[in-house]
Amino acid sequence: MARVSQDDRAVTDADFAPLPGQPLTLEPGLRLVLAPNPSPMTERGTNTFLLGDGAVTVIDPGPADPAHLRAILAALRPGEHVARILVTHAHKDHSPLARPLAEVTGAAVWAFGDAKAGRSARMAALGAQWLGGGEGVDASFSPDEGLADGAVIEAGGRALQAIHTPGHFGNHLSFLWGEVVFTGDHLMGWAPSLVSPPDGDLTDFMASLAVIEALGSRRCYPGHGAPVADGAARAHALRTHRLGREAAILAALGDGAATLAEITATVYHDVPQALWPAAERNVLAHAIDLQARGLVELRPSPDGALRLQRV
Repeated sequence: MARVSQDDRAVTDADFAPLPGQPLTLEPGLRLVLAPNPSPMTERGTNTFLLGDGAVTVIDPGPADPAHLRAILAALRPGEHVARILVTHAHKDHSPLARPLAEVTGAAVWAFGDAKAGRSARMAALGAQWLGGGEGVDASFSPDEGLADGAVIEAGGRALQAIHTPGHFGNHLSFLWGEVVFTGDHLMGWAPSLVSPPDGDLTDFMASLAVIEALGSRRCYPGHGAPVADGAARAHALRTHRLGREAAILAALGDGAATLAEITATVYHDVPQALWPAAERNVLAHAIDLQARGLVELRPSPDGALRLQRV
């Protein structure tokens, strides 16, 4: 088992090098087991966290991979057991293994709600129209127990508070645990999050970043990638990044771009084209937010393409 140095310091970005299936101790009372699902959208793979000694709380069991299930169970020390299973959100790289792990261990699965829980009224209405979306959603996910915003449970001898942070996904939870925050896919250090309507909502996303920023300079453990040393600074940077994208979208409209594809090609010209489909979903999220604020109109054209127009 890989461990931190003798002084029990927390693992830093520089020495964060987990290997799939091999437990890594991040700091006292906290271990990580990396799932073997690397991709452009998941970085090295999904970070599965084990909190506490003895009665262990698992955060984000990960994808439906029998090898990863075996790795989580193998990471338990003699005499330990899984006391509960927490899921940040219902994406297929985070939640599907929750039920198999629960069946093996007898632990209950806790989350904000099912895959449609937490959606804003606007997204619930728009979802029945022309938004598309649904990428990577674990539609069958259903927890055994609900965790409301602000709910507190015990994990590893410390209070763990659920914080509803919708935006990347409607049922997304972050977890405050002492001086650290588990931020799922809402705040990551290696890349901004995808916001794909109707499952994602940019208005909610920005508000949730402000919530994390207000927690102060806390260490964050995201669902993918290395720890983030200063969560407040990263949240502020991500909000600034999104405001920059908004300005670029409005500028592209002024230069004649109108469809989501045209705007994406202009705004994300520095991003590999393989990622443009995901980028176009982000543009759509911005467009819906801008329309709600009365700055643009968004409507499908006769050819089926969604078009934006300044108000």
